[in-house]
Amino acid sequence: MKYQSQAVAKPYFAFAMLLFIGQIVFGLVLGAQYVVGDFMFPEIPFNVARMVHTNLLIVWLLCGFMGATYYLVPEETQCELYSPTLAWILFWAYAIAGTLTIIGYLAVPYATLAEITYNDILPTMGREFLEQPTITKVGIAVVVVGFIFNILMTILRGRKTVINMVLITGLIGLAVFWLFSFYNPSSLTLDKYFWWWVVHLWVEGVWELIMGSILAFVLIKTTGVDREVVEKWLYLIIAMALISGILGTGHHYFFIGAPEYWLWIGSVFSAIEPLPFFMMMVFAFSMIKQRRREHPNKAAVAWAAGCTIMAFLGAGVWGFLHTLAPVNYYTHGSQITAAHGHLAFFGAYVMIVLAIISYAWPQMKGRLSNSPQAQKVEIASIWVMCIAMLAITLLLTAAGVVQVMQQRMPADGIALGYMATQDVIMPIYWARLWCGVAFGVGVLMYLYSFVVANRTHDQAPPLPAKA
Repeated sequence: MKYQSQAVAKPYFAFAMLLFIGQIVFGLVLGAQYVVGDFMFPEIPFNVARMVHTNLLIVWLLCGFMGATYYLVPEETQCELYSPTLAWILFWAYAIAGTLTIIGYLAVPYATLAEITYNDILPTMGREFLEQPTITKVGIAVVVVGFIFNILMTILRGRKTVINMVLITGLIGLAVFWLFSFYNPSSLTLDKYFWWWVVHLWVEGVWELIMGSILAFVLIKTTGVDREVVEKWLYLIIAMALISGILGTGHHYFFIGAPEYWLWIGSVFSAIEPLPFFMMMVFAFSMIKQRRREHPNKAAVAWAAGCTIMAFLGAGVWGFLHTLAPVNYYTHGSQITAAHGHLAFFGAYVMIVLAIISYAWPQMKGRLSNSPQAQKVEIASIWVMCIAMLAITLLLTAAGVVQVMQQRMPADGIALGYMATQDVIMPIYWARLWCGVAFGVGVLMYLYSFVVANRTHDQAPPLPAKA
């Protein structure tokens, strides 16, 4: 590698993939519990499996973002990382805290976990997606602050690029909005109002900046397109993401007692939110079309291009389907929401993390890319995962439509109860479970591609000699 401190990214990537596997395992447990209600009960109740599944998603993506940052910032700044030692210390703190938290979810009742982690001193637990014990939340905050300090110090003493500036802006925003996870007012309206400042303004705000900067880095490295062209696109995309994403938070305020003007603000600005994702897709394919070189890492290019397509479909199209207030009135909290969430997270964030791992891992092993044999397996895994996730999304959408038609706007005016509606949807849930298994196979194929890469290491193109 050009900069030895980039190797710090390796444990972050490896731990992220381990957590990703855990997330898929618990996703399959949940899928099975939808169709066999007492599956693995009482060992793993549904509420615990769901909590672990969603928390692992957040934790592994954050780990992937940190690994991506540690890898790309030295190249962008053209200098070594400020403190590789600090990066290693923060990794072990993050890994130990995350592992203990998941063990806590599984080993003891949630109320007991709250008690033994002193949640009574600063109550923050019990809220969806923010179930982490208070001490874990503090640990995440400390790790992120230390991480940002390390990156800022590196940027300050090196080259300043648009990619660096957009990335560090997203990372600082990530840290700032995480602080609202500590705010737990007694008013449910006020709680939900600021709860979305973490949940929405992360994934539909500052995370988009992180995604855009990683995408731009991968495209510059693999296409050879002029940096100035990429940076102009990046400025435009990020401006649209922030304009639409910040005020688009209002589409979550339709049912929490917020003022009526949020119906208009939320509907109008969230309707604009698909635009930055569409622009990302156009940007990626424009860069690939204008490329000045054929990079041997075709898998990384496939991940990057596929990321923009799937993100546009999941975050853009499926987001728009149920974001307008008159539509959301009927679809709120249905399986349509789950369909949007699955495809949006996979397309926008899972795929961009897998893209940077696909690009960076061979280079950290001394090769420009993995061998052609390994890349064939990896590209096949992309197709399997994408097709499986699209099938899951379509099935969840169908389930959501049935929910709405049976529970909320029945043709005969007689609404079914929740459990009766679930019985009607059961065949769709079975199909969704098998698609989840197919997705898991795709993940295993992706991991196996690195086994093939190790076996065929001598057939991979070496890194060019240092100047």
